[in-house]
Amino acid sequence: MKKIVTIAALAALLVSCGGSQGKPDFSDNEFAVRTIGAANADLQTTYPATFKGVQDVEIRPKVGGFITKIFVKEGQQVGAGQVLFTLDDVTYRADVNRCQAAVTSAKSALNTAKLTYDNAQKLFAANVIGEYELQSSKNQYESAQAGLGQAEAALAAAKEALSFCTIKSPTAGVVGSLPYKVGALVGSSMNPAFTTISNGSHVDVYFSLNEKEMMQLIRESGSLQAAIAKMPALKLQLADGTIYGSEGKVVKASGIIDPVTGTTSLIAAFPNPQRLIKSGGSGKVIMPYVSTNVIIIPQDATVEVQDKHFVYVVGKDNKVKYTEVTVDPQNDGQNYIITSGIKKGDRIVVYGVNQLSEGMEIKPLTEAEYAKKMKKAEELSKVQGDGVFAVAKALKS
Repeated sequence: MKKIVTIAALAALLVSCGGSQGKPDFSDNEFAVRTIGAANADLQTTYPATFKGVQDVEIRPKVGGFITKIFVKEGQQVGAGQVLFTLDDVTYRADVNRCQAAVTSAKSALNTAKLTYDNAQKLFAANVIGEYELQSSKNQYESAQAGLGQAEAALAAAKEALSFCTIKSPTAGVVGSLPYKVGALVGSSMNPAFTTISNGSHVDVYFSLNEKEMMQLIRESGSLQAAIAKMPALKLQLADGTIYGSEGKVVKASGIIDPVTGTTSLIAAFPNPQRLIKSGGSGKVIMPYVSTNVIIIPQDATVEVQDKHFVYVVGKDNKVKYTEVTVDPQNDGQNYIITSGIKKGDRIVVYGVNQLSEGMEIKPLTEAEYAKKMKKAEELSKVQGDGVFAVAKALKS
């Protein structure tokens, strides 16, 4: 019987303390109000971005042939000049041998022509032959010289074609995908490429500003190059939401506006010593900026209706007025910079605006008073939670 009485007492305690169910004990017309003043805003804007290695080189052989060996793997780090794969070179070696033989034959023909020309010069000096015979032997000698030059050029071309059967990396970087296997027939026009070597020690991050933003920057700086120089250091948000450890800098900007998107493309350079950023990836560029002597209000203080923003301005009689405001499109996700609609010295409701209506009379609380009541409500909620636990424990026992 005593146990039942105890449980009933605990339940009664919960009912007496929990009538508000843990909510702040505000009267119906109590709201937090802020008096508008000027402030400096450290804000940031994010832009979708794509990543590309400073040097992404597609690898294709200059000659056609069957792949005989592949020396690298996908994702492998390679150096400039490192062999990637080789092609069947039997035909090209045969061409080299044929051209080498042609060079030997041309050299022999040249030696014979030289002997003939030297002899003709002696006979001409002794008046044995005429000028015609001398000129003919000279022409044969010069023709033999040209023949040797042609043969040597053909040999050089054949050797170069043979060297093309060994495909080397033109730059240091990381090997991309390898869609072809040993035995595949490839050539200079192959699509896709054999692979791509990406030099990822630095990455170029591509993003865009709209025409209005770019014109404002140029107007403030005087020129496009000056605007680029004045741009702050950028941060990079990766695809998993983390912030990249190194900052980047805008290094290039397109001089034209894309007529389709109405934007100007910019390139920011980021160091990538750990190869964490992969070419072809995507993320967001975060650009910080500072606005001075502006009106800043919490986004929670506004009501958005069909792309328009409204606040409740508190009059001298403590009645609220539903007022449209204009906000700067750039924001940090928590606050708005107000460009028109309210002025310094105005009072606005900052919390609970969805409970207000035009002309409603309220009892203004300072934000400190509001915070104090919220804290008290949290403490009350904790007491209620402890009480529920006590009843449950008593029932269980």
